[in-house]
Amino acid sequence: MTDNPSEKPHIPVLLEPILRLCAPIRGVWLDGTFGAGGYTRGLLAAGADRVIGVDRDPLAFEMAADWLDDYAGRIETVQGVFSRLDEYGRDLDGVVLDLGVSSMQLDLAERGFSFLRDGPLDMRMSQDGPSAADLVNDSDEAALADILFQYGEERASRRIARAILRERAAAPITTTLRLAEIIEGCLPRPKPGQSHPATHSFQALRIAVNDEYGELFRGLMAAERALKPGGLLAVVTFHSIEDRMVKRFMQARAGRLGSVSRHAPEMTREQPAFELLTRKAVGPDDAELAVNPRSRSAKLRIARRSDAPAGGIAEKQIGMPRLGGRR
Repeated sequence: MTDNPSEKPHIPVLLEPILRLCAPIRGVWLDGTFGAGGYTRGLLAAGADRVIGVDRDPLAFEMAADWLDDYAGRIETVQGVFSRLDEYGRDLDGVVLDLGVSSMQLDLAERGFSFLRDGPLDMRMSQDGPSAADLVNDSDEAALADILFQYGEERASRRIARAILRERAAAPITTTLRLAEIIEGCLPRPKPGQSHPATHSFQALRIAVNDEYGELFRGLMAAERALKPGGLLAVVTFHSIEDRMVKRFMQARAGRLGSVSRHAPEMTREQPAFELLTRKAVGPDDAELAVNPRSRSAKLRIARRSDAPAGGIAEKQIGMPRLGGRR
């Protein structure tokens, strides 16, 4: 029997600190990861006049059909990617991004995101294009190992890649549980409190399938172009690479990040495009953790747009992982 995530209460991560630190909420906001609509409804309840809800997953808006009419005229929905958010709205008062896979996607076995539920090895957020099964069955060993290491920080990446090639030679790997079992066979049994052995590998494949790091890099720059002076950018991340990218972007565009390497040239000094509102990342408090354990790794960073012209930044300056660089 398929789980129905629409029957489960959706709990938006770090919504309270977003609303508190961005107060007063007003004007037009863009929710670049609409999902189950938790941020959008929270922003409207807090005082936003209108929210543009963007999601690449068509299921998000199908699931919201029952309640969208309650906000007639205040929510505009766009099926698309947040890397193009400046095409969906300009002179915005705020942009919020909640990165990674949503609870509704994890809870649907047929979407293929979870190693705890048996389903097709899919992982496509937009439900089109090459799937995780295509990646796992068609990539060579070096490319697979590179994805697992660079995108999932999986130390046993080469060992897992060799096992995948060995197993797929016998039969194509098409389900989540079969892949999870292959990965488990390559790693020690986890100690109490440690994550599932397949966590990093599934993360890496999902990121590769959906080009999540490329989307994030382009989305941050699009937000800089779309926000009005004084507009706010709030980003929630769930693992260290994403948080590093967001942190360095905000620092760099606030004029607080020099060269990331002592051998690299200093970046051209521009008028700061942002002011940092959070010097350190904000995490969930005990009350939120008790209600929503999935929030435990979440980190929030917020910056305010200045009146400086929108600029640019190189991928390497914010620590974006690149495939093909491992030896």
